[in-house]
Parts: sequence; C-alpha cells; structure tokens
Amino acid sequence: MTEGKGTSGRGQRELRVRVKTAKGRKLSSTLWLERQLNDPYVQRAKKEGYRGRAAYKILELDDRYGFLKPGARVVDLGCAPGGWCQVAVARVNALGQNPKKPVGTVLGVDLQEVEPIPGAELHQLDFLSDDADEKVKGWLGGRADVVMSDMAAAASGHKATDHLRIVALVEAALAFAFDVLEDEGTFVAKVLAGGAENEMQAMLKRNFRKVANVKPPASRSDSSEKFVVAQGFRGRQVATQAAGGDED
Repeated sequence: MTEGKGTSGRGQRELRVRVKTAKGRKLSSTLWLERQLNDPYVQRAKKEGYRGRAAYKILELDDRYGFLKPGARVVDLGCAPGGWCQVAVARVNALGQNPKKPVGTVLGVDLQEVEPIPGAELHQLDFLSDDADEKVKGWLGGRADVVMSDMAAAASGHKATDHLRIVALVEAALAFAFDVLEDEGTFVAKVLAGGAENEMQAMLKRNFRKVANVKPPASRSDSSEKFVVAQGFRGRQVATQAAGGDED
C-alpha cells in the first residue's frame, strides 16, 4: 500500500511505498526492502539500465574530478554487479561509439563471476593473488590510468572488526594501484566516514599530487562511507620509497 507524504512544487502528491512485515521476514529485512523501494537512486537505476544505485556514486565523483577520460584504461576492483563498469565504458568510450575520441579500456575483476557488460572485459580473479598485477597488465596491454574500488567487507556487526576489514581492503587496493597505475594516474576507493586513515592519507599525499575525501550525493546520508580520490600518481619509485621509508 502507499501513503501520501507532502506535495511537490507542482502540487503533485508524492507517494511512499510502505512494506508490510511478512511472516518469516525480519523487521530489518522489511525496513531494507522499504528503503530500496523508496530510494530515488534505485528507481533511477532501473529506468536508466544500471545494475545498481552505486553507479551514481562513480558518476558523481567523475563529474566532479574528471578522471574517466576517453581513451583511459580503467581497472574496477570488486566490480560486481557491474554498475561502475557500465559508467566507465560510456565515459572512456570503450565501445568506440564516438569515432572522434580515443577508445578506452575497462577491465573488471571480482572473486565471483559477473554477467557480461558490453564494452567491458570481465575476469574472475583474486586481486590479492601473487600474479594478479601481471595478469591485469597483460589484459590491459600496459598499465592502468585509473584504479577504482567500491569493495566493502561483509558486516560482522562489530564496529571495530568491520573498521579493520575495510581498512585492509583499501590498503590492498592501494598496493595494487601502486603496481599497475600509470604516471599521473588516479586511484578511487571507498573508505570510512573520516576518510582515509592517517597513515594511509600520508602515503596517498606522498604519492599523488591531489587527494580528496568526499561523500557523493548518491551515498546514503545514514551511511558511514566516503570515497578517496587520489589524482596525479607520482610513479612507482616514490611509492616504493614511501613504503620502505618509515623503517629505521
């Protein structure tokens, strides 16, 4: 059923979907379903053919920072279900639909199999495996201009544990980026509400010309997530020195 809630500037009645608690379904599941049904980004994703509302996070980040340029080579870590890849394909001209612009490459990797996406090359791969970096470089035919990650660890319900898991994922994604990024490349990753950890923030600033921690409009207001956007990679030599420079 639906309930009216307020009116728009045009005098149209806004409808909010209310979900009744079903037998065998937890209250938390009912509330999640209700939120999904009333989320404008979820509704927009269905209309525009994206695989999830997360697509709008990378759209909004790219609108602001402009890292998905035509001709760019992009690696999407933990790409399932594929919304970020869909956005990247269009913006780097991976399908070559605009003959006046260079054709880019979009490579998505995930532990699980992902349904094909036109214009994207998808691989089932553990990016933490020893030979993952070389495999990616081989598939790309060189280094990447952008490494992006929307990965999140499964919630345990214990804040401290979840915090450590997310930090570990971002650190792993950054280490991967150091190995595969082209000079002046961009690293984009989901982090926590406070942004990148202090140590990681310092490492990012040593190795990239610009570092921003931002919460795009598509990120739910009650979510603790933010995204780090690091641009202008200074090169592997600086990254190597930074990694080993803290030891006496």
